Amino acid sequence: MGLAVMILGLVLFLGVHTLPAQRELRTQAIASFGEGGYKIGYALVSLSGLALIVWGFAHYRATGWIDVWDPPKALKHITVALMLPAVILVVAAFIRGRIYTTLKHPMLAGVKLWAAAHLLANGDLGSIILFGSFLGWAVFDRISLKRRTDAGAPPIPVGGWGNDLIAVAVGSVAYLALAFAFHPVVIGVPVVGA
Repeated sequence: MGLAVMILGLVLFLGVHTLPAQRELRTQAIASFGEGGYKIGYALVSLSGLALIVWGFAHYRATGWIDVWDPPKALKHITVALMLPAVILVVAAFIRGRIYTTLKHPMLAGVKLWAAAHLLANGDLGSIILFGSFLGWAVFDRISLKRRTDAGAPPIPVGGWGNDLIAVAVGSVAYLALAFAFHPVVIGVPVVGA
């Protein structure tokens, strides 16, 4: 049951996140519901999907674990190492500097790195579906961004190297918080010694 709920959550969460790539459908939704209604609906579907993903994955882990392959311990250490740049890239999407201008879409790069790293460390079916889905979505979204003819939103100002230093500092602190507080407490898997 947990796996089915997680998959439903992925369909909702990632499905609504493909809407910006479908420009005509997005325009129709905004015309029908208004800008505010579209954003509220987008947020509600996203949060609902995320809640189902979290609940479904937790239930799957507790009651229906299905091993597909057994990753070597070295891959888990590689995952821990890859997560630092993944978190920094996500932060760099909001604290825009040279990282942002070089990569153009550091959040998608961070999501791809996060998902690929977790695919290395987890050989169970639920993890493969979860992280594989996010990796597939991020690849799809990056390709769609290359093909879009409009910018989509007003440009956000981009700073210089100082913003990159801030992104690295904030990303490093966030990485430590995720690794040593969030992951073991919320996910139930310790990063160190796992």
